[in-house]
Amino acid sequence: MNDPVTAPPTEGVPGAGGFRPLYAARVAVSGGRLAHGRATGRARSSDGALEFDLRMPAELGGDAGGPNPEQLTAAAFAASLHGELTLVARQHLLDPAPITVEATVAVGRDPSDGGYLLHTELEVTWPGVARETADRLLARAIAHCPYAKMAGHGIPTTITLAPDRRHEET
Repeated sequence: MNDPVTAPPTEGVPGAGGFRPLYAARVAVSGGRLAHGRATGRARSSDGALEFDLRMPAELGGDAGGPNPEQLTAAAFAASLHGELTLVARQHLLDPAPITVEATVAVGRDPSDGGYLLHTELEVTWPGVARETADRLLARAIAHCPYAKMAGHGIPTTITLAPDRRHEET
């Protein structure tokens, strides 16, 4: 627990040379049926480590027989912040084992356009650590958490339509 801990290398970060990916996840969703503008289907990662059926939550008329995008977003955000807070705790020789991060992701109607909008709340529990210390280290973890950055500042996104190979001339 008290082993020295360091974050991944940051040569050239921030700025100098721009964004440098350390890892990229690729997941495809296909099939399923559409309901309320919400797709169901099969999600599969390019490495095959993740494969499951997406389901509509019961609250939106689905069968709730599998995970939904909001659950996956909540898990990813909670895991990312937990990882950052664990790193910060270990750097300060504190035991990260009791840390819990609970994320709630709610989907609702966007009043500006009638589409959908997400709201996210995270609650961190860190028993046995003074409030002032926990607040200070949590602020540091939030400042480095990519999901918190995404939520606060947006995420650079590119959306393209792939060519339809069935209609290309050979």
